Amino acid sequence: MLQFQPPGFGHKVTQTSQGAMVYYTQTAAPWSVAEIIDLPPLIFLHNFGGGSSAYEWSKIYPAFASTHRILAPDLIGWGDSAHPVRDYQISDYLTTISEFIRQTCTSPVTVVASSLTAALIIRLATQHPFLFRSLFLVCPSGFDDFGQGVGRRLPLQVINTPLLDNIIYALGAENELAVRNFLENFLFAKRQRLSQETVEAYLSSAQQRNAKFAALAFLRGDLYFDLSLYISQLSIPTVIFWGKQAQFTNVKLGERLAKLNSDAIRAFHVISDTGVLPHLEKPEIMIGLLQRYFVEGSRE
Repeated sequence: MLQFQPPGFGHKVTQTSQGAMVYYTQTAAPWSVAEIIDLPPLIFLHNFGGGSSAYEWSKIYPAFASTHRILAPDLIGWGDSAHPVRDYQISDYLTTISEFIRQTCTSPVTVVASSLTAALIIRLATQHPFLFRSLFLVCPSGFDDFGQGVGRRLPLQVINTPLLDNIIYALGAENELAVRNFLENFLFAKRQRLSQETVEAYLSSAQQRNAKFAALAFLRGDLYFDLSLYISQLSIPTVIFWGKQAQFTNVKLGERLAKLNSDAIRAFHVISDTGVLPHLEKPEIMIGLLQRYFVEGSRE
């Protein structure tokens, strides 16, 4: 996945209890690499779903590479990180993300995350608030919020059938046509914004050996939970962004979740004409919104 990273970004590796986690950070010009260690840490965490990886945030984090130490990991089971053969559970990600933060950062971190991963970060921040400085979350959802699941496109008995699950993954995630269809019809609001590079990055991640295990755990719903049970416990300053045309998790759901904790959630921004990945559809808008808060934070 290194070939899809912006200029000056290379990969490093840290070990977690589930295996090696690859992350991308400043390693060469045009960034002042010698000064990076003294910059505040800024972590970008990608969504779940076939082909997901740190590439998801690659159009955003270069804008902050002069002021922050960027850490953009491929989560366990995704991208170039380890793909243990297992039935992934929520606890696997709460544990490995916590381990990643502790092993790579010595001060409270600012996290930018999306969708189900953003919801997991809320849970983690309620358990270990000392790890976090602030949160910037795109469409955070546990996919079973208020007890109302988003539904599955395939029955569980089909997904769990031996050999058939391999065919489902091969047809649905391991070929270019399927990846393009998934991105155009489910993640993007406007298909003309989808670049060939994005399709190739998602396809490359989906084709990693044993990539199906994490993807199928998500598809089965093994990682779903009710975020409304946790968000009220959040104490970390948080800003939420929501693509107005996001499928499965719409704006009304986001507003309902945000109202559960007006103390911690400082702002709620609806980004028009985008789906669940506004940072890939309209990166310039996301950069502008994030810069506003980072500038304000540096003055505090």
